[in-house]
Amino acid sequence: MEFGKVAPEEIRKIDFTLPADGRQTQINLRAKALENPQFYIGCAKWGRKEWVDLIYPPKTKEKDFLCEYAKHFNAIELNAVFYSIPREEQIIKWKEMADAKADFVFCPKFSRTITHIKRLNQAQAETDLYLKAISAFGDKLGPCFLQLSDNFGPKNFDTLHKYLEGLPKDLKLFVEVRHQDWFKDEAARLKLFAMLSQLKIGAAITDASGRRDCLHMELTTPEAFIRFVGNGGNFLDSDKKRVDDWAERLEQWLEKGLQGVYFFLHQHDEKDTPLIADYTIEKFNKRLGSHVPRIKFIDHQGKLF
Repeated sequence: MEFGKVAPEEIRKIDFTLPADGRQTQINLRAKALENPQFYIGCAKWGRKEWVDLIYPPKTKEKDFLCEYAKHFNAIELNAVFYSIPREEQIIKWKEMADAKADFVFCPKFSRTITHIKRLNQAQAETDLYLKAISAFGDKLGPCFLQLSDNFGPKNFDTLHKYLEGLPKDLKLFVEVRHQDWFKDEAARLKLFAMLSQLKIGAAITDASGRRDCLHMELTTPEAFIRFVGNGGNFLDSDKKRVDDWAERLEQWLEKGLQGVYFFLHQHDEKDTPLIADYTIEKFNKRLGSHVPRIKFIDHQGKLF
């Protein structure tokens, strides 16, 4: 993942402190803590050859990567459908490959034809195709994720509002904005997140080194969809400290009635993403009582442990 990437020498200069809660978080979290909030922790993709001999058994073929991925995680931020509108038969195939994991969910990103090429304008036909296809996930369909391009700014508010209003009311959705003016312009910020809250649509929070403005801490629904972009490698300890801070903030939100957590791990170099993912699961289990199974790594004999 390249978004928010900075030069290695700049990473130690960044203040990774989580900002204070946004206005909508204070509005939407006003309930008692739930006994069993939902936790979903995963990555953005399963097709990583570097994970063979790490979490995938030796000689695992690419066609079997999803089956192996689902043995370790209970969710996937499905970026694969961003590049083209998915075919229904492909969705059914993916669902069948993850059926062995009862609580597994796919969180499909909206296709770029809709968000980046059409820019939400006259995109009804494409949207219908997308929604029909992902409905084939059935009980394995988690929330969808609509990411807007870097040049889709507050001037496009009406287009965004109209498009979101036209989506099915039972579609669970989170939206990510990237244009800097959504955050620089306080009026635009308040208007955007108030609109999402009114429509009961979530706001994705992205924690990336080079775009601290996207860490807006606005919960427009009582669920959190967090995209954590770690730096990995020599900065793994820094990533762990950031995860610790997230565990602390999520604990506060859970005490105020947060109902669910979707936490997706990214790295600029994805080879060691399972390492920080396993640390996240361990930390959340201990501090938040998430009860998500730990990742099983391959030992030197090629066996899971």
